[in-house]
Amino acid sequence: MVDRILVTGGAGFVGSHVAEYYAENGKEVTVLDNFGRVEMLEKADETVDTPKYNESYLDNKFSNIDFVEGDVRDEEIVKDVIEGKDAIVHLAGQTANTQSMRTPRLDFEINAKGTLNILEEANRSESDPAIVYASTNQVYGQNVNDIPLDEKDQRFVFADDKYSEGLSEGFPIDHTVHDPYGVSKLTGDMYVQDYDKRTNLDATALRLSCIYGPRQFGNEDQGWVAHFAMSALRDQSFTIFGNGKQVRDVLYVDDLVNAIDSILSDPDGKSSVYNIGGGPEHTTSLLEFIDLIEEITGEQPSYSFDDWWEGDQRIWISDIRRAKNELNWEPKTSFEDGLEKYIDWAETAV
Repeated sequence: MVDRILVTGGAGFVGSHVAEYYAENGKEVTVLDNFGRVEMLEKADETVDTPKYNESYLDNKFSNIDFVEGDVRDEEIVKDVIEGKDAIVHLAGQTANTQSMRTPRLDFEINAKGTLNILEEANRSESDPAIVYASTNQVYGQNVNDIPLDEKDQRFVFADDKYSEGLSEGFPIDHTVHDPYGVSKLTGDMYVQDYDKRTNLDATALRLSCIYGPRQFGNEDQGWVAHFAMSALRDQSFTIFGNGKQVRDVLYVDDLVNAIDSILSDPDGKSSVYNIGGGPEHTTSLLEFIDLIEEITGEQPSYSFDDWWEGDQRIWISDIRRAKNELNWEPKTSFEDGLEKYIDWAETAV
């Protein structure tokens, strides 16, 4: 039973939705956030302060959310905010592959050390909180690009039917190249699994694919669904790195929140890692997505092409069968419906 919950990074995109969900259900919610997105991401729009926007939204709507400005790298603050909580959703992190290449030490300190701080203080806490950690499909590195592909008009597809359900949690993570972001998130991921197995904590890592939805302000570094859609609404050109045929499974943010709650509402005996995304039924290539934007808005997006990003996965599709079977969960929102919801919100925010 979740009564008192800590959401690290709770003023971010996903965090604000987690905080909203539990606040609406009458829980005591504490948000820990350093409000540093603009400074953290080199390509972030300085006219849009996402954490402040989300803090204002939540603060105006709820009286049962307590905001604490602080950083997961600060052990004393982490200790203070964890004490008395029965659940933690750990979303605070450095979120961009590109930024990790520029500042790998900062990336490590936030994603790896920050996660260890959360686990250590939770393990010391008398309230014994259950933990859900936001990991990423980037933990699999460039092993994904070793899978043979066929190239169609608008997308890559797996050449082997073995991957018709996507890639499972057992897909290899070793003997390949990872960028610093993938390494730091994998470090946190492995710590979560270790603490789940070795201590009394119930801890779960969710290896997330592309999450999208209202209150997401994307940019070139991170959040491509929002970045493309928002750019189109602003009549601004954006860049596709590669040929646009790369494929991702996409998940509407409310569906992610439901997956998180399905774990926290009964954490005992859950697996320590799940792939969470839209799965094979909810995928898009970049080129297909651009066509969908035009179909919904009636406007043709303006874009150009540039070289592939280093290490970009040509296809990522999450095999979500473990989550379906163990959590009694599956995505409910189609990409078309989710994108319409996003655009409805974005049209009031641009």
